[in-house]
Amino acid sequence: MEKQNNHFDVIVIGGGASGLMAAGVATTQGSRVLLLEKNAQLGEKLKITGGGRCNITNAEYDTRALLKHYGEGEQFLYSAFAQFGVKDTFTFFESHGLPLVVQERKRAFPQTERALDVFSTLEKILTINNVLVKTGVKVTNIEAKDGMIVGVTTKGATYTAKNYILSTGGQSHPETGSTGDGLKWLERLGHKVIPPKPSIVPLAVKEAWVKSLSGISLSFMRITFYVDKQKKFKKLGKVLFTHFGLSGPLILNSARKVDDLLHEGVVTATIDAYPDTDQGALEEKILKVFDANKNKMLKNIFEQIVPDGMKDAILNHLLSIDPDKKVHSITKEERKQIATILKALPLTITGLMGYDRAVVADGGVSLTEIDTRTMQSKLFSNLYITGDLLHLDRQSGGYSLQLCWTTGFVAGTHASKKS
Repeated sequence: MEKQNNHFDVIVIGGGASGLMAAGVATTQGSRVLLLEKNAQLGEKLKITGGGRCNITNAEYDTRALLKHYGEGEQFLYSAFAQFGVKDTFTFFESHGLPLVVQERKRAFPQTERALDVFSTLEKILTINNVLVKTGVKVTNIEAKDGMIVGVTTKGATYTAKNYILSTGGQSHPETGSTGDGLKWLERLGHKVIPPKPSIVPLAVKEAWVKSLSGISLSFMRITFYVDKQKKFKKLGKVLFTHFGLSGPLILNSARKVDDLLHEGVVTATIDAYPDTDQGALEEKILKVFDANKNKMLKNIFEQIVPDGMKDAILNHLLSIDPDKKVHSITKEERKQIATILKALPLTITGLMGYDRAVVADGGVSLTEIDTRTMQSKLFSNLYITGDLLHLDRQSGGYSLQLCWTTGFVAGTHASKKS
């Protein structure tokens, strides 16, 4: 073991989004800061977030409206977001040379649409402010005594500090190192930890026709979910077909409800590819296309009827009509069948994908055990907890990263002040 000359003002454990923010903020307050990361590199999950584009926040500037996207956590978060909210996120990154742009559904991205640029901006702040960064260092134990954290142990050394910030993340994308280590430590220390489960996650489906559409998206559609044929809820928006089922913002934000339904019975769903057109109007549209192409085969004009990229899947998997049939031979009932399918593409939901595909896994320390004005543990006066270690429900669309920026900033500020 190294001699114990490893004493700091603040030790941050975990080099993800909230940990990078916490370390950067703490050091600008004048504290001597150590950042410990078990991976060989910092920010592994941050670098892939948003498909590599990084949905950095949601440009909802009304804090009350914003916090409604955090479920029961809304009542706990006002003070934290008053200290560092969405406008502060814009100011922070843009003042460090990373301009942001706002796209559909108020989602904000770096102008470059590169998650790596977000990481590089945060890494630069650490370098400029002389944060001591140790990568490839796995914490094996956090030691507590008399309501205080007194040290962290790694394979080769023990480190001590006046204050500690735990930012190890939850269990989504375990390949990036988010394997729930922090949750285990917190539980051992006596915190109540709600077991995590994937919450913003794609859905697995049974039907082969869905999987044959991998990569195709419908930007405007309605999906309705049923349990044992009883309608439960519906949502309108964008869906992405994948090789395992369904993804995209609409699906990710439905996953929690669908998970509850899966415990009630057989979950099915229908996709309405033309939500703004009723059945009768759609049949008329189909009839006009048919009248203009009477002597052509169905397969040669079908793309004029269905959404882009869906022609083969619907012809080969869902319709009982011969694709080579001439349009003039198609009956009124067969036209109705086409319209009905387009208004209710059938699905069977077999489950949620696991942690490896989850954008967010919920679970973590109950907010009743955190002073959310400072992100300080109520059990240990020199321990601060951030980001995905907190038990908070939230949607996709920039809300998770905003939580990381806010809690990281608040923890870094207050831990440094106490130092």
